[in-house]
Amino acid sequence: MMPADFTFTSVSPEQTSSLAEALASLLKGGEILFFKGPIGAGKTVMVKAVAKYFGFKKQPASASFSLMKKYKNKNITLYHADLFRLDSGEMFNLGFEEMLEDETGVLLIEWPGAAESFFPKDRLEIEVILKSGNERDIKFGAGGRVSRALLDNLCKLTEKKKI
Repeated sequence: MMPADFTFTSVSPEQTSSLAEALASLLKGGEILFFKGPIGAGKTVMVKAVAKYFGFKKQPASASFSLMKKYKNKNITLYHADLFRLDSGEMFNLGFEEMLEDETGVLLIEWPGAAESFFPKDRLEIEVILKSGNERDIKFGAGGRVSRALLDNLCKLTEKKKI
C-alpha cells in the first residue's frame, strides 16, 4: 500500500492538467476532492481538466460568484463549489447533503476551509503550492478508505504514464 500522502511536482499548467486528467480517469462517483492553495495556484486548472476528461463542453470557471455549479452527463455528475466567500454558518444553504447522497456525484471543492468539518473525513485533499515560475508542488492527502484507494491508484498511474 502506498502512503496516505503524495507530492507531485508540476512544471507547467499543461502538466498540472495532465495530472488532473489522470486523477479524473479514476473517479467513479462518490468521491470528494478538496482543492487548496493561494489565488492563481492552479486549483481551477485542475477542476477544468477533470471536466474536460468527462467531455463537458462548458468548462468550469472559478465559481466564486455563484458558489456552486453542476455538470451532468450520462456517466457522472460533477459538483464544483468555490467557497472562497463562504463562512461555516452558510454551509447548510447549499444542499451538500443531497450531493453526498448522489452515487454518480463527484464533489470538487475549491477553498474548502468553511466546509472542512461539514464533510466526511474520507476525502482527497489537494494542496497546490506555488514555487518559482510555473512550478508547483501538488500535495495529495487521503483521509479514508475510498480516498486512499484513489490516491494509491493515482500514484501507480503517474509512475506508469510518466506525467
